[in-house]
Amino acid sequence: MLIRTEKLKTAAGHSIVSRIFSAQLKDQPLANGVCIIAPAAGVAQYLYDDFAYWLTAHGYNVVTFDYDGVGLSVDRHVQYSKSDILSWASNDCPAVLAFVEQEFPTQERTWIGHSVGGQVLGMMASTDKIDRAITVACGTGTWWYNAAPTKRVAWFLWYFLVPATVPVLGYFPGDRIKVMCDMPKGVMMQWRRWCLNKEYAIGSEGQWLRDRFANVKTPITSIAFSDDDMMSKKNVDLLHRYFVGAPMTRITVTPSEVNQKRIGHIGWHRKRYEEMWDKVFTPLLAA
Repeated sequence: MLIRTEKLKTAAGHSIVSRIFSAQLKDQPLANGVCIIAPAAGVAQYLYDDFAYWLTAHGYNVVTFDYDGVGLSVDRHVQYSKSDILSWASNDCPAVLAFVEQEFPTQERTWIGHSVGGQVLGMMASTDKIDRAITVACGTGTWWYNAAPTKRVAWFLWYFLVPATVPVLGYFPGDRIKVMCDMPKGVMMQWRRWCLNKEYAIGSEGQWLRDRFANVKTPITSIAFSDDDMMSKKNVDLLHRYFVGAPMTRITVTPSEVNQKRIGHIGWHRKRYEEMWDKVFTPLLAA
């Protein structure tokens, strides 16, 4: 398996690191397309490797990346990152799409966005370079709508932990306290503000962002998990209703359907969920 690493320059001047997995073509002359895996907040790109390998075995080129301040895209201490989630959408994601357009100009592009990786579809200036999108475990972060197991943790995170640590340290010390990973100050403070708003990012940022979500025309398929311990059905519904201009398909997967006891919010991209990929993703990618 050939995996190539590229450093991509963004319009904001910083660089992010992307990895390219080549399709395993076997008897076919051309790849089926290119899949871009956009990670959840605080989830490093390498954690999606199992899923990326599965996609390559099905004839797809795959591009993964880390947002600025996360994983391989930390070129010095995370406290120096000036990024927030909106800048991830405005700078990092377009840099990835521009690279994909240059690298795979004739191939259909599928954006597979996990959690925040799906949210950013509505925050980009344009999704014209994306042929179709699949959001996975993706909804708003409004904390009182979170699934019960996360609601208690989210309350403590947003009202106590983040305000007590981030302004003092200049970043979120996730590695030290074993909550997510180290994250840029701008990301955590913006995310906190959004999660304390009934309408999440749109309620916090205003009409311009509502319009941006509404302007997305890329067909979207939402995959939700019935036992997602972070995203409740209400969270998922609230986010996807903002994509008023996009053709929308909704799928909810229960663990028993794919012979699992649990799926949850993080981990669906691990190899043990290959049966779920075969049953759920294969028909979507082939459509």
